[in-house]
Amino acid sequence: MAGGFRHLGDRLVHQGYIWHVAVAEFESPDGERFQRDIVRSPGAVAAVPLWQADDGTPMVTLVRQYRPPFDDLVVEVPAGMRDVPGEPTELTAARELVEEVGLEAGRLDHLVDMYPSAGMTDSVLTLYLATELTRVPRQTHGPEEAHMDVLEIPLADAVAMVLRGEVHDAKTVIGLLLAERRLREGTAG
Repeated sequence: MAGGFRHLGDRLVHQGYIWHVAVAEFESPDGERFQRDIVRSPGAVAAVPLWQADDGTPMVTLVRQYRPPFDDLVVEVPAGMRDVPGEPTELTAARELVEEVGLEAGRLDHLVDMYPSAGMTDSVLTLYLATELTRVPRQTHGPEEAHMDVLEIPLADAVAMVLRGEVHDAKTVIGLLLAERRLREGTAG
């Protein structure tokens, strides 16, 4: 029981390829029963690829990809679902870097585990800082990845985009700000 609340059970209303939707029943501390729709998810991973240009400028590699829920192009750090059962998050992050941006990380440092949308899903997103990067061939999957743009931009410019409200994706906002802080503190790998 968390804070006196009790989860009484789930009723599956939709089973998708990766996610499923349940109507979950709960009991409040004073005994009131209530229901909430919850998207059950295996979780996701993301990584902020941080590297230095030849002149020493800290750079990041981002993607701009089509996101059907918004019918728009969204700037993001490389990321993906935990769609391989039992695969450690670090390996999923490494695989997504290769697939999406053609980078192999020599080092992945854990930044944070976050709840991307605590009011509607049980998804946990594990965010890494990827350094010691080597270029490898991309291995895209699906039409969104096949048509995404890979962006290599100075970290300072990416952070400025966040501060101007030009980056809307939560994991990317958090990842870029944490990467910039790690770099400033000298703990960026």
